[in-house]
Amino acid sequence: MVSSESLFLLLVLAVGAERLAELVVSSRHVQAAKAAGGVERGLGHYPVMVVLHTGLLVGAVVEVAVADRPFLPWLGWPMLALALASQALRWWCIASLGPAWSTRVVVVPGSQLVSSGPYRRLRHPNYLAVVVEGFALPLVHTAWVTALVFTVANAVLLRTRIRCENEALRELAAPPTGSRV
Repeated sequence: MVSSESLFLLLVLAVGAERLAELVVSSRHVQAAKAAGGVERGLGHYPVMVVLHTGLLVGAVVEVAVADRPFLPWLGWPMLALALASQALRWWCIASLGPAWSTRVVVVPGSQLVSSGPYRRLRHPNYLAVVVEGFALPLVHTAWVTALVFTVANAVLLRTRIRCENEALRELAAPPTGSRV
């Protein structure tokens, strides 16, 4: 019989593979954006974000293995549903933004703000997906320390990231210098 720990490891590996797919998509979009004159912002916080997201995956697996965290069906199944919903929201964001989506903040002069899909209702729906996944994925197998540490660290990081992104979006929405309004 397959253990719940093995199934959880497969789930985390699947999320890790999904993250690698995101990085491939993001890399293509960033290259195209920079070729179109895009300028990257937030270079300082990006490595921290990579380490934090990697830590979420590694921490969840290690905590379950080392601390012998149990699978509690009353917690695990709803958290799995939330983790899967966060993936669906993330890919809806990616599809809605199209070539404007990346894991980096890149401003392409002359681009238009996207207001379709989840962006119709939320300014940063991808970060909602990140927040939900950050607590739900570890809690699938009661890795509560990882969920707590990631959630707190991510809240601090998102303050910087959202501020950076909002500044970039304001720059995108602003009329070019010297033009008449």
